[in-house]
Amino acid sequence: MNQMLQDQDVQTSQPEVTPETPNRPPAVEHPRFAKPQRVAFVQSSWHRDVVEECRIAFLKEIEARHITNIDVFEVPGSFEIPLHAQILAKTRRYTAIVAAGLVVDGGIYRHEFVADTVIKALMDVQLRTEVPVFSAVLTPQQFHETEVHYDFFRRHFAIKGVEVAEACAKTLLSLERLRGQVAAGIVG
Repeated sequence: MNQMLQDQDVQTSQPEVTPETPNRPPAVEHPRFAKPQRVAFVQSSWHRDVVEECRIAFLKEIEARHITNIDVFEVPGSFEIPLHAQILAKTRRYTAIVAAGLVVDGGIYRHEFVADTVIKALMDVQLRTEVPVFSAVLTPQQFHETEVHYDFFRRHFAIKGVEVAEACAKTLLSLERLRGQVAAGIVG
């Protein structure tokens, strides 16, 4: 058994390039941070099976970008995300906060109102606390509770998870540089 695993490791570490196995581009090496980063991921439990695809993709991508301290929080719906984000930001424990939710028609509020309110509140949190807040709170024009729509939005949320991880990591790198320049008196 051990020999078989070792043989596989040798094969995967030095792949043979043949016409059947094209040469793949090397893995992207992302920049490293000067200081450890800690991110809070706040997701709504409404349509959990869809929203969790964002979290799963986010966690994989953010780890590839050298951020491994992630705390996950779940709230009932997207409307509850901003308050949690604000409380988490005020702790100063997190260098960034990511929000994920799916806002659909139904309930006592119109989905456009909820989505607009959530996005504006998240922007207010980051401006008040200087902790960047990222949104993967999505509002489809039409969402039908059919398997076709669920499959589409699961895939869409996975893409958004990668995108929000990229935005989060790049912003944290930029802020780390900027704060270093301010502290050195270069900017400010």
